[in-house]
Amino acid sequence: MSHPADENVETKEMDSRSLSSNGQEPYVHKVGIPPKQSFFKEFLYTVKETFFSDDPLRPFKDQTKSRKFVLGIEAIFPILGWGRTYNLQKFKGDLIAGLTIASLCIPQDIGYSKLANLSPQYGLYSSFVPPLIYAVMGSSRDIAIGPVAVISLLLGTLLQNEIDPKTNPTEYRRLAFTATFFAGITQATLGIFRLGFLIDFLSHAAIVGFMGGAAITIALQQLKGFLGIEKFTRKTDVISVMHSVFSSAHHGWNWQTILIGATFLCFLLFAKHIGKKGPKYFWVPAIAPLISVVLSTFFVFITRADKHGVAIVNHIEKGINPSSVKEIYFTGDYLAKGVRIGIVAGMIALTEAIAIGRTFASMKDYQVDGNKEMVALGAMNVVGSMTSCYVATGSFSRSAVNYMSGCETAVSNIVMSVVVFLTLQFITPLFKYTPNAILASIIICAVINLVDYKAAILIWKIDKFDFVACMGAFFGVVFASVEIGLLIAVSISFAKILLQVTRPRTAILGKIPRTTVYRNIQQYPEATSVPGVLIIRVDSAIYFSNSNYVKERILRWLMDEEERVKREYQTRIQFLIVEMSPVTDIDTSGIHALEELFRSLQKREVQLVLANPGPLVIDKLHTSNFANFLGEDKIFLTVAEAVAYCSPKLAEEP
Repeated sequence: MSHPADENVETKEMDSRSLSSNGQEPYVHKVGIPPKQSFFKEFLYTVKETFFSDDPLRPFKDQTKSRKFVLGIEAIFPILGWGRTYNLQKFKGDLIAGLTIASLCIPQDIGYSKLANLSPQYGLYSSFVPPLIYAVMGSSRDIAIGPVAVISLLLGTLLQNEIDPKTNPTEYRRLAFTATFFAGITQATLGIFRLGFLIDFLSHAAIVGFMGGAAITIALQQLKGFLGIEKFTRKTDVISVMHSVFSSAHHGWNWQTILIGATFLCFLLFAKHIGKKGPKYFWVPAIAPLISVVLSTFFVFITRADKHGVAIVNHIEKGINPSSVKEIYFTGDYLAKGVRIGIVAGMIALTEAIAIGRTFASMKDYQVDGNKEMVALGAMNVVGSMTSCYVATGSFSRSAVNYMSGCETAVSNIVMSVVVFLTLQFITPLFKYTPNAILASIIICAVINLVDYKAAILIWKIDKFDFVACMGAFFGVVFASVEIGLLIAVSISFAKILLQVTRPRTAILGKIPRTTVYRNIQQYPEATSVPGVLIIRVDSAIYFSNSNYVKERILRWLMDEEERVKREYQTRIQFLIVEMSPVTDIDTSGIHALEELFRSLQKREVQLVLANPGPLVIDKLHTSNFANFLGEDKIFLTVAEAVAYCSPKLAEEP
């Protein structure tokens, strides 16, 4: 009888041994040992799968040197690739999308800069230069670049812990540019060295909780502008904010400000409701913030409400971004602080941008290169830090509008940038009488969707530990601070990884009736145990971090089973089969644990049998001589063959 070779593992030896069962002699495969690989080849394979799993050099195969050079340039500047097929039809879509997101970004940028404790023009600056850099280097067609609420709040919170923005505005601004520079360096470094997998350590559940908590915090911070409060706490936790709000209720609230804020917040929420009625109404919530700014500014101007306590934006610096290269701290006490803040802000901005880019890429069925994205985002923030910008990233709300507007390429970012440029050159004086209340309303309306309670409910249903991570991040942000919430989110995510690594799942297997298939008896209650045989599956690689636990857990399973069969007067357990197909790898600690398990079972007069060890595992079992120590006749290809081996032995027992 011929057997086809496995495509992935070429076996060194194929052996057979006969077992007498009902007069038949079934052919039983011996577990194959893969051919020896040199350490250098194994090392290269591991490096390739870790850092180059997407095979970035595939397009360069079988190409001429000149073509390889062109492809290399296009890899750095993707615009040179898709730009060759760009046409007027695509430009029409990009023009409409760019104008639409510009109308949304201008009022948002002014508001977000206040979250970062910076003057309004810095928000506009950050939607002028960074989108231009991204359009040239980015690989996403739909992402819209600019300041976002969460990063603005995070940056503002971390920076004001170091420098008071009111008493030392110049040093504060310089530290903001320094943090932006190192945020860009962090992002670009991750991309260049292909370390993008590091951002995956922040789980989806933790991000949902962090974003929800940040949204609540941002909305609470807007109560200062929404209620017209002059003296407001610098702390961001909900208790401090609510104490500050209610302690000023009798003398610090301004009814004209509240009227303006409440009226336009209702208008914005109504516009958002209209937008949900269908794709053709996408422009309603997109244009509503700009309409609100225009109307509220006009109202304040003609009524001179600013004379009656309504706080206004006042002066916005006119003109394009001045150079800020000399303002970045490259030496001194603030350098280390700028690096620390920049790394944190850069990682969070990167996580948000990559998630947004992948989301919209999947909708249009194209690929986003995560490492190219990191380099592009890093480059735009480095350049941005030198042109008076603070940390910019992908905005979900603007990207959604960009997508719904029918954008075709990153040219929509260029169109938005041009509109912001014209605004900075000619229109900023018109924002002088814009009330702070309308900016607060715009931000509150924008961050509402970040509280994704449906996702939290789904997380609760799927994984309770994930829900703990989600709620930990949420309550950490709301009741402590943004950085504490972030720390909790990362800590719980790592705790989950450690728990899964150090405490892998194990299961007792039983035979599915009328088959030779063995499955978890908890999942399949109809599965029956084999008399005198205990079958246990280990659902993880066996490493130093969990080897002792795996050994002890198997022995506990055995003790429980021995107590059960003794209680029910069944056949004594004489064989313990370990199903190893999920065990992808094993180290020296794992092999040592198997040796200890073997000795413990010997004392109990129970024989250890292994089933279906993978190529890496069987290779290491032979290299360590454990296979000979155990006996090669006790290592089987399947559980069914292992049971078939044990059954005649049981029949021979007196």
